[in-house]
Amino acid sequence: MALQPTKEGFDLGIVTDNGDEMLAFYRDVLGLEFEATLNMEQVGIAQMHRLWANKSLLKLVVPVADVPAGATGGITGATGLRYFTFNVGNFEEVMTACEDAGANIIWRRLEARPGVVVGMVEDPDGNWVEFIDNPA
Repeated sequence: MALQPTKEGFDLGIVTDNGDEMLAFYRDVLGLEFEATLNMEQVGIAQMHRLWANKSLLKLVVPVADVPAGATGGITGATGLRYFTFNVGNFEEVMTACEDAGANIIWRRLEARPGVVVGMVEDPDGNWVEFIDNPA
């Protein structure tokens, strides 16, 4: 058996108790395309902010009830999903926008392997977001 995807991108959900700041970071700082905010209380979601990055959908999920915080510490903080990556053609502009917004910068510009330059920042909840300098 092999996975047979029905769309080119993927959906990623980030659960947060900090919906307004997370929305502002991903929509206003990174410029992801805002689609809508949904209320889905029947499944325990007070708000789901939906934002697009090309054909991938980022869902910022604010639960109805309080939930415990996840592990912190970035890549080496715990097992599981620890970061996600955007390949960008405007690397310096993105990194500067994150700095100007007060995001914690993990790596400003690091050659991860020959010819591959990355930057890593924390979003308002402490999730790590990687940017790869990939000019068109």
